[in-house]
Amino acid sequence: MAAATGRCADAPGRRRSQDSALKPGRGWSKLRAVKISVVVPAFNEERLLGESLAHIKSAAQAFAPRGWDFELIVCDNNSTDRTAEIARAAGATVVFEPVNQIARARNSGAAAATGDWLIFVDADSRPNAGLFAEVAGQISSGRCLAGGATVRMDENHLVAGFATWLWNCASRMGRLLAGSFIFCETAVFRRIGGFSNELFAAEELELSRRLRKLARETNRKIVILHHHPLTTSARKMRLYTMRDHLKLLACVLFSRRTLTRRESCTLWYDGRR
Repeated sequence: MAAATGRCADAPGRRRSQDSALKPGRGWSKLRAVKISVVVPAFNEERLLGESLAHIKSAAQAFAPRGWDFELIVCDNNSTDRTAEIARAAGATVVFEPVNQIARARNSGAAAATGDWLIFVDADSRPNAGLFAEVAGQISSGRCLAGGATVRMDENHLVAGFATWLWNCASRMGRLLAGSFIFCETAVFRRIGGFSNELFAAEELELSRRLRKLARETNRKIVILHHHPLTTSARKMRLYTMRDHLKLLACVLFSRRTLTRRESCTLWYDGRR
């Protein structure tokens, strides 16, 4: 899928700096300051958003010893609850995306970002300072183009635990980015067009493919951090039956067009919380 399907187009005057950012060995560690933009897409997340934002702000203290700046952006993806209010109360910049689609929400949040690097964190996930410190180390190395992290569920669930273990193995082996946590150089993200607006699910896997290709071309790397896994909600295992999950999986395997239709991706878009 072409990168043109994404939403984040290059802004005027940015192309030259973006092209230079793609060169290998860019020494972020030599810059006096780096600004990090954390982008949180949120659709009807009043129950979990406050706790997630508190964890993000606490984790961001890992940037302070380096003298790095930090901003928090929440994209309200057409919520009907107190999502935007909770985000503003937490000190986040709130942007609005009227089309209920996580790819568009992430792209809209990224479009408002002013940082050198983007970190995407889902509204039901809780990063820790150790994870953010690992991200900072990768940025400072000058060799990293983008990356993700392994995940762990916040509840003990046999099936979910096994599925998470399988995903973490596949993620580390194939450098596949989990949508719940992705970091990427802003110039790179904008250069490749961001997330695909054609997909209502698995958009992070499509982005992973394009980022891996660019990493090979520019002699940089994609990393999956694993020393400090991201804690994320296991609520989908409570809210949906195993039959629901297997039905969606079968539909995806039978027809990839399933991922391009909101009505087929009910586990993300039916509003159940």
